[in-house]
Amino acid sequence: MRILISNDDGIFAEGINTLATVLSELGEVTVVAPDRNRSGASNSLTLDYPLRIREEGDRRISVDGTPTDCVHFALNEWLDYRPDIVVAGINHGANLGDDVLYSGTVAAATEGHFLGVPAIAISLVGSTHFDTAAQVVKSIVVNLLEKPLPKNKILNINVPDIPFSELKGWKVTRLGARHRAEQMVKDVDPRGKVLYWLGPPGACQDAGPGTDFHAVEQSLVSITPLQVDLTAHDALESVELWMNEVGKK
Repeated sequence: MRILISNDDGIFAEGINTLATVLSELGEVTVVAPDRNRSGASNSLTLDYPLRIREEGDRRISVDGTPTDCVHFALNEWLDYRPDIVVAGINHGANLGDDVLYSGTVAAATEGHFLGVPAIAISLVGSTHFDTAAQVVKSIVVNLLEKPLPKNKILNINVPDIPFSELKGWKVTRLGARHRAEQMVKDVDPRGKVLYWLGPPGACQDAGPGTDFHAVEQSLVSITPLQVDLTAHDALESVELWMNEVGKK
């Protein structure tokens, strides 16, 4: 296998290095990741300055850009072949529910999908048992070799932060939802200038059975298939009728 790995926590993060070590048992691994933490970058591309890269070891490249930049660079410039899969992670912390809209980890997988490579995103709901998440990914990648994903889907995987032996199974889930984010935190720097920190994410709102939140709470690996097409297909007819009414006024 030829596997491309990226993340949003940076090339020196424990999660991505644990993942690279375990997946190297399956074949050739290339790591192309941000040179620092770029969590929350979503699908942003760097357009206002050129990217700089640095070789950090054998088949390891850091990029002074976003996770999307990294995968875009790897697939459109650095690699002279098409990898079998893009694996984004292991993220330090959950990507549940609304988190996927902001996640650089999910964005890295999405960019792989856009560029024609099967892709998955993997997150550890915590910061301890990265080995558990890596073993989960290894099993999934092996399975995907035998039974590939539909071409228009990526997988968003969240793993409870517990030893592998304590996992109670796997669960295909839908995205849950959080309450609105909490208030921003106002502060003052040493020079008296006012500054603002983003507040914590909202607490769980839609977290019942069937959701990714619920699965993780039950010590289950949550696997959520995502589609990149954001069209609200079930609303096309009603919006067209609405527009027809607007046009009559």
